[in-house]
Amino acid sequence: MRKLTVTTFVSVDGVMQAPGGGEEDRDGGFEHGGWAVPHIDERFIQLMAALTGRADALLLGRRTYDIFAATWPLAEAGDPIGAKMNGVRK
Repeated sequence: MRKLTVTTFVSVDGVMQAPGGGEEDRDGGFEHGGWAVPHIDERFIQLMAALTGRADALLLGRRTYDIFAATWPLAEAGDPIGAKMNGVRK
């Protein structure tokens, strides 16, 4: 059985937005940019590594692909998320 897992960043008031820096993703007049960064901690990274580690492929939107493509080749040795991003079909 195949399974589709969707990961998204959604605020309590329902705003979906990129998790990047404060200047990222201000389209549509959203003034807070990447609001999630201050909330990323070690537990969050462990959870994302576990989710990413189970993936057989990644389906990314164009902007997300471009952002990821600029960073995943720079992943440090031993980075489980970076290793998966470098090796999985996109």
